[in-house]
Amino acid sequence: MRIPLVAGNWKMNKTVAEARDLVFKMAIQLREIRGVEKVLCPPFPALVAVSSLLVGTDIGLGAQNMHWEAKGAFTGEVAPNMVKEFCNYVIIGHSERRTYFGETDESVNKKVRAAQASDLTPIVCVGETLEQYESNQTGEVVARQMKLGLADTDPAQAARLVVAYEPVWAIGTGRASTADNAEGVVRDLIRPALTELFGADAAQSIRVLYCVSVTAANAAEYFARPEIDGALVGGASLKVDDFIEIAKAARASLMSKSMN
Repeated sequence: MRIPLVAGNWKMNKTVAEARDLVFKMAIQLREIRGVEKVLCPPFPALVAVSSLLVGTDIGLGAQNMHWEAKGAFTGEVAPNMVKEFCNYVIIGHSERRTYFGETDESVNKKVRAAQASDLTPIVCVGETLEQYESNQTGEVVARQMKLGLADTDPAQAARLVVAYEPVWAIGTGRASTADNAEGVVRDLIRPALTELFGADAAQSIRVLYCVSVTAANAAEYFARPEIDGALVGGASLKVDDFIEIAKAARASLMSKSMN
């Protein structure tokens, strides 16, 4: 059975001092939730401070982005080895990176391969926009993002790969992706694409998260679906009680699935 993963993407929020305060309030309770991988992804300036607070815990640390080159004249970028110095996870291909910073399936692929080469676990985001959703292009878009974004990646590291389904059309539109819809995309599109890339056994070992407006109120509904293995959490990860409840919901779903 795949171990649930709950990752908090803090995006461009929290100064270093604020990040320390949030981790102080959150870490003790997170440590008590067993059987679930918990990951915090603060902004780059806070990585060092948060890393020191997580020493000796089972809480992972992730970066929100990285460059694919090891070093060079790339002003404003961060290399894989710089991320690896503090982190074990890295988010790649988030819709905000694709939309605002011009990331493509090709650049996502370079970053995924660089992450694997640096022994980082990539959390790779895929998902369709509102226009694509309304044009019934979900299958085409997700299949393309999976095929191109994960091309020529290391099959030996497939089990450490994490995919996050991010229906962009449900962000800020007032239109939510139901748990049934999310699971359908994972079951009918993402899991088959992983099978084609890595084989059936490896595909079943890869965790697929749901990502978009996950809250303490709706997390359990998503986690109850057999194909959804956790969440990449945005705004709710900045609220101690909410993020704790989401992690607890992931733990409860694991217990329920193990009994079935």
